Amino acid sequence: MFNFFFKMFSNDMGIDLGTASVLVYIEGRDVVLREPSVVVMEKDTGKILAIGNEAKKMIGKVPQHVEAIRPLRNGVIADFSATEKMIRYFIRKVHDRKTLIHPRVVIGVPSAITEVEKRAVRESVEQAGAREVHLIEEPMAAAIGAGIPVEDPEGNMIVDVGGGTTEIAVVSLGGMVVKKSLPIAGDKMDDAIVQYFRKKHNLNVGENTAEDVKFRIGSVYPVEKEDIIDVKGRDSGGLPRIIKVSSEEIREALEDRANEMVEAIKEVLEQTPPELAADIVDHGILLSGGGSLIRGLPELLSKRTELPVMRADDPLHCVVRGTGIVLRTLKKANKNRLDYKLLD
Repeated sequence: MFNFFFKMFSNDMGIDLGTASVLVYIEGRDVVLREPSVVVMEKDTGKILAIGNEAKKMIGKVPQHVEAIRPLRNGVIADFSATEKMIRYFIRKVHDRKTLIHPRVVIGVPSAITEVEKRAVRESVEQAGAREVHLIEEPMAAAIGAGIPVEDPEGNMIVDVGGGTTEIAVVSLGGMVVKKSLPIAGDKMDDAIVQYFRKKHNLNVGENTAEDVKFRIGSVYPVEKEDIIDVKGRDSGGLPRIIKVSSEEIREALEDRANEMVEAIKEVLEQTPPELAADIVDHGILLSGGGSLIRGLPELLSKRTELPVMRADDPLHCVVRGTGIVLRTLKKANKNRLDYKLLD
């Protein structure tokens, strides 16, 4: 009777704790939240003023006594206290019965996470109200969420391009045979655009502007329609200024970051056992994550690796949906008997 009551009133959840965004999956309700991983607080008191969507709007606009921070860097916790408060806020925001039962949580983490970082993530989620926390590496979660049959004896390559890291893995028989976590992803692309404007046009722009430009006209491979847009910023003299920027220029700004991504993928392919490499020739490379939405990425990777490359049907939600599938599986089986490996 107690077990029935417990299940009825427990909103167990899967979380994609990303550098750029936090996504939350609730069993039976699918993905219920996607908000930026941003916290705005007072510097002296640490008082939280805004989290998520409202906080991101404030980046670059706060007064001196206030700071807008991203508590996660390169996919791991940089500010424990702010991360805990952010997770607690999101859990309470989506949890229907906030005070009754604490949720079980499956959370995606980078494949290169250290023991110290794993402990920080687990403790942060527990302090935020979870009763039980399971960690799964993001490329495995992305592969599961994208519908790859990870338990089969065949090789599949997943490239999950997030905000802080690009997670590359070859999966087979429920595990990752080869993996690499590259600290080059969406945020570094934004930084590259900021630096390009500063050096080429003597214009200072904020990270929100750089991200907007990236998604509006950014590409890493020649596209059919090249665009020109107005970009607003501040010149070296401190005055507001508007310039016209072409998509070719943004491609030039992103070239080095794209090349680093290509080389990392090639490195993983070189380390892949021949039998699994043969499978990848047949199956190709699957892209997931918000960073994979940059125009021309599949075409660039396909040309440089000579393999078929395609995006997942819903790249933004692969990791979080993968945590949701793991969550459902955990309820049906002992975690030591799952078809894929969780982190201890």
